[in-house]
Amino acid sequence: MTQDVKEIFASQRGPGAPATAPAPAALAAKVRTLAPSMTRSMQRVAEAVAADPAGCAALTVTGLAELTGTSEATVVRTARLLGYPGYRDLRLALAGLAAQQQSGRAPAITTDIAVDDPMADVVAKLAHDEQQTLADTAAGLDTVQLGAAVAALAAARRTDVYGVGASGLVAQDLTQKLLRIGLVAHAHSDPHLAVTNAVQLRAGDVAIAITHSGSTGDVIEPLRVAFEHGATTVAVTGRPDGPVTQYADHVLTTSTARESELRPAAMSSRTSQLLVVDCLFVGVAQRTYESAAPALAASYEALAHRHRSGSR
Repeated sequence: MTQDVKEIFASQRGPGAPATAPAPAALAAKVRTLAPSMTRSMQRVAEAVAADPAGCAALTVTGLAELTGTSEATVVRTARLLGYPGYRDLRLALAGLAAQQQSGRAPAITTDIAVDDPMADVVAKLAHDEQQTLADTAAGLDTVQLGAAVAALAAARRTDVYGVGASGLVAQDLTQKLLRIGLVAHAHSDPHLAVTNAVQLRAGDVAIAITHSGSTGDVIEPLRVAFEHGATTVAVTGRPDGPVTQYADHVLTTSTARESELRPAAMSSRTSQLLVVDCLFVGVAQRTYESAAPALAASYEALAHRHRSGSR
């Protein structure tokens, strides 16, 4: 096979490739999000392009395969999993990312938090990780899916939100926000109660599952029930290929910072989930402003006396 033929093959759209490839700025975020679910050989390719976009942009599909000790087919599969129709499209994104990195952006902090780190270093490293997580989530968030979820929430008769553990706290945050603007919303962390309530949902209702892993059974089960009863379903997850998405009409993908011994996945996933929750809330408030603004004002007024000086 000649090199020209290989490059053409590497640019053909695969059956799972999206219609529009992600922007260069989203590439690093996609690698961080999807790498844990890749095969080891595909991880080597993804890690190589994220670590040295300029160098990899200069390589042919054969060259990158040799660099990573993989095959040309693995390189093409990795490109498609990252959202690019083929390797040629990935090379263009790498060139764009390299140009952005050469524009003077400060180098990333990548050192894990150590047991003996001074508190000032802990603060700096956590702040950097939080910023990177938020940036990755924003870069990878599908605004079309987000807009569809917002529209469904704004028109919903009622909204149920499912989450357990740290994701359960995020579910409570979303429902409290929706209640403040006059919408009917319930958070469920008890799996039995969640399924019991999901049975009552129907067309015109919304069910949201929040799960970083995308495979939490206690969250998937009520979403499945809601889906089968005709409710509009939304998955907020760090694994867009996870089992939860098979019952989701809309998928909102979150990103996470690199997990370490002193920074479990629950910490970084919560940060990205809260950003998605805030996006949902603001979008709904915009769509329902005429009723949302008075509801917010009324809730502030009702709680004002609790915040006045001297109140107990």
